Amino acid sequence: MGRSRTRVWLSERTSYEPVSPARTLAEQAFSRAAGAPLVAGNRVRLLKDAAENYPAWLDAIASAKRTVHFECYIIHEDDVGRRFAEALMEKAAQGVRVRLIYDWLGALGAASRKFWRWLQAAGVEVRCFNPPQLDSPFGWLSRDHRKVLIIDGRIGFVSGLCVGQDWVGYPDKGIDPWRDTGVEIRGPAVADLELAFAQSWAATGDPLPPETLPTREGIAPEGDVALRVIAGVPNSAGTYRLDQLIAAAARQTLWLTDAYFVGTTPYVQALRSAAMDGVDVRLLVPGASDVILMRALSRAGYRPLLEAGVRIFEWNGPMLHAKTAVADGRWARVGSSNLNIASWIGNWELDVAIEDGRFARQMEEMYLEDLTNATEIVLSARRRVETIAPRQRRKRRPRIGHGSASRAAAGVVRIGNVVEAAITDHRTLGPAEARIMLSVGLLLVALTVLSVVWPRLLTIPLAVIMLWTGVSLLYRAWELHGKAAATAAPPARGESVAAKPSESD
Repeated sequence: MGRSRTRVWLSERTSYEPVSPARTLAEQAFSRAAGAPLVAGNRVRLLKDAAENYPAWLDAIASAKRTVHFECYIIHEDDVGRRFAEALMEKAAQGVRVRLIYDWLGALGAASRKFWRWLQAAGVEVRCFNPPQLDSPFGWLSRDHRKVLIIDGRIGFVSGLCVGQDWVGYPDKGIDPWRDTGVEIRGPAVADLELAFAQSWAATGDPLPPETLPTREGIAPEGDVALRVIAGVPNSAGTYRLDQLIAAAARQTLWLTDAYFVGTTPYVQALRSAAMDGVDVRLLVPGASDVILMRALSRAGYRPLLEAGVRIFEWNGPMLHAKTAVADGRWARVGSSNLNIASWIGNWELDVAIEDGRFARQMEEMYLEDLTNATEIVLSARRRVETIAPRQRRKRRPRIGHGSASRAAAGVVRIGNVVEAAITDHRTLGPAEARIMLSVGLLLVALTVLSVVWPRLLTIPLAVIMLWTGVSLLYRAWELHGKAAATAAPPARGESVAAKPSESD
């Protein structure tokens, strides 16, 4: 994987502040917004790119004595994926309980059934998250986008990295590695990571025995870093609420890195308000994406941010896949959530929000280093979105079709926003939106022609979708009615109703 720089462990606070009523109130607000308590007593190490993350993951797997819990959106069936598979199978052969969750849509086209059967035959417990089901025609929209690895309930890793050659790069082809960020955690917060994994494991089959899960009290403190583990599930919106709160609370700086930025109107307004209030708001996004039209979709949302003073930078490398934030030199977030509605509302995500000055300063240093390989986007005198300087030549663009499925949902939201704005004329559109409006306009004209000339090309697929949806709703209604009847049924003659035993019985 290549040599990596040694990053320091963060285990000591650099300053101690008296706890004021305002700080207590802020603590309460953050806990309620994120739906996650602040857990103290941890050590945290910042890991940059696969060069630092993958070796740390493999070393931790090799040290496992009891359990390896790995939840990863995509594991590619390539040299990197096979190396991790061999590491997991080796531990399973030693009697370690190795449990692996992968996402069905994420793995589609990335790994074959033979790959998963290979792991299972070696003793790895493999589960697929949310494969297509006849009774849930639109269930596939919710994905397990988490990336977490936990060893023996004592070491945890949270990141934006999947497993694959893209993150290592293709030196023989002159293609650099994808840029990404992760953290290593030791201390009581690892219990929260285990609980998040157990939640996903239960969603895919039989749950883990509760007695096998560690507790915060059962893990000795290893440092003085406080953090929150935000385990996002569909419609919980914990990360979204926290991101909104941080945007509102930032006083000096708010530096964001995101792979598939399609901000909602409330979040964009929160960033605009912060910038107009004098906060140094910066957004670093990919210059070239692994999905067609993603750059155009992101650029369509630049204008309102730039007009408010938000500084936007596009990464010059093959792909920027990190999802991070750092504010006021004291707060930071690292994890799997992108700044779009799919991650905030629809997916299973996992992030850590770290409240530590030293860690935040490391994040700021890394951010400034990243900006040396980025091009700033500005509004020209004609109010056009353009680069502030000639862009550096990229070696290669990333391959298409191997990123997060949430980008597709994010793209749909962005297209919908642009079309809605064009129809209602509620905001000024710029040249960046022209390509989207042109594409949508041509698509609608083409669909109109098809509906007139070959109506069955549209009516038959639509009828299939409606039939599938209708049958699934009837099936679900029948299931719920059966459960309700079973619950309400009186006991048979001669039977007595026994008291339900307590958990302590």
